[in-house]
Amino acid sequence: MVLLIMPAKNIVKFYLSNGIYHIYNRGVEKRIIFGDDQDYKVFLNYLKEYLSPTPDKESLKKDITFKGVTFKGVAKQISNYSDQISLLAFCLMPNHVHLLIKQKDKNSIKKFTQSLFTRYSMYFNKRYARTGSLFQGTYKATNVINKDYLLDITRYIHRNPLKITKKLSKAYSSYSHYLNLFKLPWLKNEEVINYFNVSTFIKHNKIDSYKHFVEKFKYQNEELDLANDHEGLHP
Repeated sequence: MVLLIMPAKNIVKFYLSNGIYHIYNRGVEKRIIFGDDQDYKVFLNYLKEYLSPTPDKESLKKDITFKGVTFKGVAKQISNYSDQISLLAFCLMPNHVHLLIKQKDKNSIKKFTQSLFTRYSMYFNKRYARTGSLFQGTYKATNVINKDYLLDITRYIHRNPLKITKKLSKAYSSYSHYLNLFKLPWLKNEEVINYFNVSTFIKHNKIDSYKHFVEKFKYQNEELDLANDHEGLHP
């Protein structure tokens, strides 16, 4: 079992088809990027729009009137990545974002994250009457090298809010989806849960549920490692 606890230091230099990557980005100068519930919900809605299957064109048609003539038309649609990437887990914190993504094409993540972060930055700057970059340069990414690493990184992502709350299931993350408290149709965590159910490490340590793995199971020196988070991602 990979004792991850924190994001790995190595940063991806290239991307592979069918690869899984931990993407993390934070506000410039560690500034707040989610000021209130509305900001969190706008970002989540963007994820939903990008990752939900595109409706058929017939259902999108509506009456459009132009120069006195009414006809059926389809409004311009935003980019959709539901057939290019799968979002396996996520967590939104006041000053940073974690996304765990599996891509089909080697360029899918680059296109998706560029569109997502640019769109949110435009919303944020307009709402708060500011200009300039919202995020601190290019997002960072690490390659999830094996299934044990995959379990570790979802645990790390879902434990991130412990810095600000003890109620992990109330955080703006995919954790409640993992616990089956509610479903996000655009989140695809089957690969993680399927491996969790057969993992020899999980069985050896008598971990009886994903909740147990996240909230009760402790790695050696975990608290020290979290306190010295080298990425400085916590507020």
